[in-house]
Amino acid sequence: MARSILDAARELFVTHGYHEVSIRKIADRIEYSPAAIYGYFPSKDDIFFALAEEGFRLLFSYAHCIETAPDDDPADTLRRIFWRYYEFSKEHPEYFALMFLDRSVPRIRDHWDRFGFVGEMKHDMVGRIQQAVAAGACPADTPAHTVFRLLLTAAHGAAALRLCDRLAPGEDGDALARASIDAALLGLKAGAGRDLSLPLYPCDDPIDPSTGPGPSRATSRDDSEDTRHDS
Repeated sequence: MARSILDAARELFVTHGYHEVSIRKIADRIEYSPAAIYGYFPSKDDIFFALAEEGFRLLFSYAHCIETAPDDDPADTLRRIFWRYYEFSKEHPEYFALMFLDRSVPRIRDHWDRFGFVGEMKHDMVGRIQQAVAAGACPADTPAHTVFRLLLTAAHGAAALRLCDRLAPGEDGDALARASIDAALLGLKAGAGRDLSLPLYPCDDPIDPSTGPGPSRATSRDDSEDTRHDS
């Protein structure tokens, strides 16, 4: 029943917009009463947050399934991580749209207390990036959080253009994504971003380059109040 509610809500939110969808519309879609839905989710916002949690777990599973070997080019490791982010936008477009494109949904950043696992997953990913930096992917003093943000922006831009149907006629979204990530990697290799320190809420613990990711913590809602990024 919960699965049916989430699947129906995801489709309706993307098709009609979050504000235009009511609990009653979701109930009508699955042919149940609104009261039945309230038995599983107290509100429409709770349905969205459940979907967002699923989406984040899917997203990080894409990056964490990448295997690396000691002799791999560190830049290739970064390339594969952020290419997987773009692939997530292709294979799960509804989750991607709800999490990163739809501005009408509740702001996830205002409810980080419900998403402690995201901080832990980001901490692990930034640790992998720090290891690539230490291995020579870019100058050693480039902050790992900055590398994360710049490469994420490159992949996200191509994903958003494709999903929002903003590509030029005949333009290949995949080729654009690859070129954008490669351009960002070349810029980082040349020193771009070395003086740009970006906190990565809810993960802003320093990571020792010699050890990589260590024990992580879930940042509370009150931590780093002025350093949050939209999600």
